[in-house]
Amino acid sequence: MAGATAVARTVPDSDPYVLYERGDDVFLAAGTAAEIVLGPDGLTVTAPTGTRHEPLGADPLGQVSAALAEVGGTGWQAFGWASFELAHLLHGGELPADTGTLLHLLLPRHTAHLHPGGVDVDTADAAVARAWRDTILGAGHAAPRTGPAVTVDESACAEAYRGSVAAAVAEIGEDRFRKVILSRTVPVTEPVDLPATYRHGRAHNTPARSFLLRLGGLEAAGFSPETVVEVAADGTFSTQPLAGTRARSGEPERDSELSDELRRDPKEIYEHAVSVQVAQDEVCEVSDPDAVVVEEFMRVVERGSVQHLASRVRGRLRPGATAWDALGRLFPAVTASGLPKAPACAAISRHEGARGLYSGAVLTVDHTGALDAALVLRAIYRAQDRTWLRAGAGIVGASTPERELEETREKLRSVSRFLVGEETT
Repeated sequence: MAGATAVARTVPDSDPYVLYERGDDVFLAAGTAAEIVLGPDGLTVTAPTGTRHEPLGADPLGQVSAALAEVGGTGWQAFGWASFELAHLLHGGELPADTGTLLHLLLPRHTAHLHPGGVDVDTADAAVARAWRDTILGAGHAAPRTGPAVTVDESACAEAYRGSVAAAVAEIGEDRFRKVILSRTVPVTEPVDLPATYRHGRAHNTPARSFLLRLGGLEAAGFSPETVVEVAADGTFSTQPLAGTRARSGEPERDSELSDELRRDPKEIYEHAVSVQVAQDEVCEVSDPDAVVVEEFMRVVERGSVQHLASRVRGRLRPGATAWDALGRLFPAVTASGLPKAPACAAISRHEGARGLYSGAVLTVDHTGALDAALVLRAIYRAQDRTWLRAGAGIVGASTPERELEETREKLRSVSRFLVGEETT
């Protein structure tokens, strides 16, 4: 982790990069060999042969897949992100007026893969290969970078959030939807060192995936608590819904009490069970029906400053289906949108406007058909000289504004406590 973060610091400011941690594997992709950008007005493909634009068709993710096959070359692997608003495009919703890029994929010039067996660097530039290897080897002996403390107001926009929660509970009472995840933004007004924050935060979080990126005018670092979808080259796939939350205090006895409380809370159990039901239904739409199974039902997992109820739904792609079909059915994660998804996403647009990367995905996909998409939560974001955090909570009929507000504070602390300020000279 230290090595990949150190290399990310050396990437020229004009170049994009994506660092993606998946279990024991850490990938760093940098520089642009080709790019694929999906927006509200169509698909733009940039390759060494030039740039072309095509209008949106009936299957936007199919267009993305075809473009990757066209410009990817031999043994390609792409990295990138999807905004939450991709959901509206996939499911027929109305895009918010402030919608930006929906999906941005990078086919990199240079890639490093750090794994238990060593480091593999793939680049045609021998100087870059040497520099990256030297940086990775030297990073293990370097102390983490420190900086001034950064403070944030974890209660920013509290009154507006309480009002949104109350309104959503009323809408649930009118049977407009059963559950919706509403979020709020917390501004960060001091300069933040994102690579240092990523390394510091990763040491104190237990994510399913983590990432650090600069791509498409957006920078972010995060500690994803769950995956939207994991697709293997053999067509097996799974999704990992987390719903139901309690804080972690850092004291084992108290955390055990909170865990027991979480398992017994009817509101949290309902919130989790209906999310798993939706995830299972979505898996069934693209899976061989005999292969669908729910595993690890309602176990408690620790994710930084909070603990969640977690389950996993597995399947196997039916003949003719691809990883993009699985992503298209499971995106956005039910645990970050609501149910039914279409009216929940419409409610999110009414209350929040465009979310951007928050509750979207950071993903990697390759020539074998494998795809891995991390749900973007517990992250810090920076764009156009603005830096912010964001957190949400699942609203059901039994929700209260004050408890949901407190849940957002609990989740914010997975990141807010580990912000590292930029050194000033």
